Amino acid sequence: SMFILLLTYQKPLEEVDNHLAAHRVYLDKNYANGTFIASGRRNPRIGGVIICKASRKEEVEELIKEDPFYAYEVAKYEILEFEPTKFAEGFEKFL
Repeated sequence: SMFILLLTYQKPLEEVDNHLAAHRVYLDKNYANGTFIASGRRNPRIGGVIICKASRKEEVEELIKEDPFYAYEVAKYEILEFEPTKFAEGFEKFL
């Protein structure tokens, strides 16, 4: 399955920025293991978005517990699960 993770900041941007370096390490780890496909800031800067793949929602719920943004309650996560049935050429490598 594919998942869209919507992060919404719960603390001021100053607090977000204090945890940003550790959050980027978390992102890098999950890009390296093939779990994360894309990520970035929401615009306006109220949170972020991560696109990831996992076999089950429970796997994603465990994964987000490793994010410093989650651990320090900097952001709350909403998890949207979907099954891609149509996609641009080349995207199949992410499935």
